[in-house]
Amino acid sequence: MTSVHPIEAESYRILADRVDLSAFGPHAAAVVARVIHASADLEYAATMVVDETAAEAGVAALAGGAPVVVDVEMVRHGITGLDARCFLPAAATAGITRSAAGMALAAEAHPEGAVVVVGCAPTALEEVVRLHEAGRFSPALVIGLPVGFVGAAESKTRLRASGLPSISNVGEKGGSAVAAAALNALLRLPGSGRG
Repeated sequence: MTSVHPIEAESYRILADRVDLSAFGPHAAAVVARVIHASADLEYAATMVVDETAAEAGVAALAGGAPVVVDVEMVRHGITGLDARCFLPAAATAGITRSAAGMALAAEAHPEGAVVVVGCAPTALEEVVRLHEAGRFSPALVIGLPVGFVGAAESKTRLRASGLPSISNVGEKGGSAVAAAALNALLRLPGSGRG
């Protein structure tokens, strides 16, 4: 395990003084803390929806070498410690966004057991859920934290209702940095094979 930089250690100390994460299980608390650390937004302590079992499933999948697929390059570049894949096509297809098309390609390449990280595009998250409902995509975990005023909150609500193991939040906030932070938190946990 790599040593923690003093700035990071101080950031986590401040975070612990300002917010109580004791309502979360240990894996879930680590995810929420990392998201808050990455965003300096304490509201995530109240809006993150992280089931301990889903977080554990993510750690186990990562330990087993599960592929990690992301919606956009910004998320991919934010993930440390492994090579994630972004299937975003160069051009949009008729009737579907590039992000949704990328998730369709990811589902073809890794129909079962992937860890999916969506931090930008609500349409990508909607496509993950649609493909799952159609029996074409069964990820081990979906980190759904897209940002925006159009469709972001709704796509996360639909993810939580889908029954897929997931990490998300309530509302419009999110983004590439927080989605990558959630995955990075799982990578740092014991048992991930990388922590």
